[in-house]
Amino acid sequence: MLYYLFEYLESEYQLAGAGLFQYITFRAAIAFIFSLLISTIYGKKIINFLRKKQVGETVRALGLDGQEQKAGTPTMGGVIIILATLIPVFLFAKLDNIYIIILIITTIWMGAIGFLDDYIKIFKKDKEGLKGRFKVLGQVGLGLIVGSLLFFNDEVTIKEELPQHVVQIAEDGSRQVFGNEHKSSKTTVPFFKNNELDYSKSLSWLGEDYEDYAWLIFIPIVIFIITAVSNGANLTDGIDGLAAGSSVIIVATLGVFAWISGNIIFADYLDVMYIPNSGEMVIYISAFAGALIGFLWYNTFPAQVFMGDTGSLTIGGIIAVLAIATRKELLIPILAGIFLAENLSVILQVGYFKYTKKKFGEGRRIFKMSPLHHHYQKLGYHESKIVTRFWIVGILLAVLSIVTLKLR
Repeated sequence: MLYYLFEYLESEYQLAGAGLFQYITFRAAIAFIFSLLISTIYGKKIINFLRKKQVGETVRALGLDGQEQKAGTPTMGGVIIILATLIPVFLFAKLDNIYIIILIITTIWMGAIGFLDDYIKIFKKDKEGLKGRFKVLGQVGLGLIVGSLLFFNDEVTIKEELPQHVVQIAEDGSRQVFGNEHKSSKTTVPFFKNNELDYSKSLSWLGEDYEDYAWLIFIPIVIFIITAVSNGANLTDGIDGLAAGSSVIIVATLGVFAWISGNIIFADYLDVMYIPNSGEMVIYISAFAGALIGFLWYNTFPAQVFMGDTGSLTIGGIIAVLAIATRKELLIPILAGIFLAENLSVILQVGYFKYTKKKFGEGRRIFKMSPLHHHYQKLGYHESKIVTRFWIVGILLAVLSIVTLKLR
């Protein structure tokens, strides 16, 4: 909103300083500061409200050290993250930008699913919460919406075959960018020299107009990624500060990708895919990162609040959409390696248990407990040490992801 106000003031009254709002870096910095302040200052008020309403965590007896002390800790703290993200976005982002619209839809949609799940657990006293099939149905629904918007919306394009001097100054003083801008189902493949993959190529057998049917491949991929990453974030949220801290690292890295992909000079210099209008996502990412860091103020050990599914499902959904929108979804196994490890630990544990029970009549386990962070708790590691080491691994994976910009 403020972006449009200052744009008007600059054009009509040449107000000094109003032009700063044209710069993504300035608005991103302001969004980060606002978000951080909202999540830390008003986060405390929300925590006190949740405590007053007795919105406390019900802890299952898993035999883990320090588990009993967590009972009654306010949950549904994901509301703090959502509000601290959306308020700066509404103030400083271009709200008609298709990528911002998609991210707002994702935040509200996944937040609603998580909120409903937490509500059922807390107020309906049902420890299972929202039935798994309804969660998946909600994730599939979001995937259909996001996939359709990214594939069919005319504002979602890439620009290729750029000449050496891609930016020229027109007679009216405006900057003009030249190149072959068009719709495309291409994405980035890490570590390869010609690092682009066109989903539509797998349908070339359909004939000359095969590109029109690329949505048959693209939308299911979007659904799968959103479902997998949101569930991964949900599983990671098991000990204090793990999900929020790991997510900050992932989101900050995606911010680098979004800024480079949305800046034609750096995209051309680094020889990466230029995605027009995608730079606006940096404002959203900055607000989201600020919200996560502010939430960590209260979520680090010993946690004063838990994010609940309201936060974890929302975080996973946003990360998935950011990766898809910046065409870096094939980097998710590396960048979001913590989420992947948590997911795989559960899949392997359940699969192996069922297999051995069927074969030997007795279920056996690979890990002492899943998800993976509970395995290390069972080994006797303090949760603060587990979280810190997971963060370190996350940073290493983030650096490796950024290196793929030139390592091909």
